[in-house]
Order: sequence, then structure tokens, then C-alpha cells
Amino acid sequence: MIRNAYLESARTAVTLLRHPALTERWSAPSALADFSTGGLARHLADQLTRTVTFLAAAPGGSAISIMEHFTGNSWVASGVDGAGNVRIRGRCEQAAALITADGLAAEAGAALDLLETVVPGQPDDRIVDLDDWGLLVDDFLLTRVIELVVHVDDLAVSLDQPTPAMPGEATEAAIRLLGRLAAWRHGPLPVLRALTRQERAPASIAAF
Repeated sequence: MIRNAYLESARTAVTLLRHPALTERWSAPSALADFSTGGLARHLADQLTRTVTFLAAAPGGSAISIMEHFTGNSWVASGVDGAGNVRIRGRCEQAAALITADGLAAEAGAALDLLETVVPGQPDDRIVDLDDWGLLVDDFLLTRVIELVVHVDDLAVSLDQPTPAMPGEATEAAIRLLGRLAAWRHGPLPVLRALTRQERAPASIAAF
């Protein structure tokens, strides 16, 4: 169930955010271009703190599919220098400048405590309002699972630490959706070749 996958992934993220190396490397460049380690950590923590905010808000009126959510977002195919990605990095860098590593870990831990109760209690038909459109709550949580799975790895690499094992259900759900997005972005044949034919594999089938 995606709710369990989300909560287990969130617990892993909080554990990583509590690692002492984060304090040491807070201002250092991360494994991602144009992102400090502190800014990246802020973005990872946002997958908990902003989820609390979204779930506390009034429900939306209508929902689109999760594929429409991603294919309707310009940042998906815009690359790291796209306007949407630049805005995200800028917002996270500004927020990271206002908090310490210990403070961020405490904030994420407090959010997790709330989510442990809030997430299981969501009605199946709850629509999460994302301003431009809405998603059913489990689809919304799947988008957060992808963020958690990807950015836990990014932050671990940035801290020069082994990437924590993520829940199998979370990684499987992420791979399924990312595979669909890769096929949407590049076409099914390049994805098939990347998975089965080293001699004809394209340079990249990155979903984002």
C-alpha cells in the first residue's frame, strides 16, 4: 500500500537528515548541480513538511490522473536549468539559509510524527488540492514517494554516506511510474533498448 511505502520512506529520510555529516557539509555543494547540501536537505524535508500542509488544507474538487500531473508539468522535461527547477532550488536555498541542520531534522521529525497519524486516516476519495489541479490522495503520496526515493540517494551521496535501503514497495512503485514517464518522454523503443540491448541503448532514458 502506497501509504505505508510513503511513511517508511519518510522515516528513512528523517534518519538521514539526522546524520551528523549534514551539519559539517551544510554549505558545501551537493551531488546536484547548483544545489548546496543544505538546500538539497531542505528539499528532502519538504516532502514531509509540505505534505503536512497539503493534507491539512481543504480538499480539492476534482482530480486528474498521475500521468496527467507529470506530463502537464513543464519542469518534467525542462532539465535542471528549466525555470521550474531553478525556482525550486532558489526557494530551498533561501529556506536553508534560515535554519540549521539540527533545526531541519527536528522540523522533519515533527512532521513525521503528524503524518504517522494523518496519512492512514485519509479517505480513499480525498482529493489533494495542488492549486492548478488535484490528485487523489494515494496518487499524491506516490509523487512524494518518488521524491523521497530519489532525494534520499542524492543526499546520501552528498554526505559521502552509503545510500540507505528504501522500502521495496516504494522503489517498485517509483520504478513503475518512472518507466512510464521515460516511455512518454523518449518513446517506448528507446526504453526497451536501454533495458535489453547494451549495443543499441540510448545515452539516456531519464524520466526527468
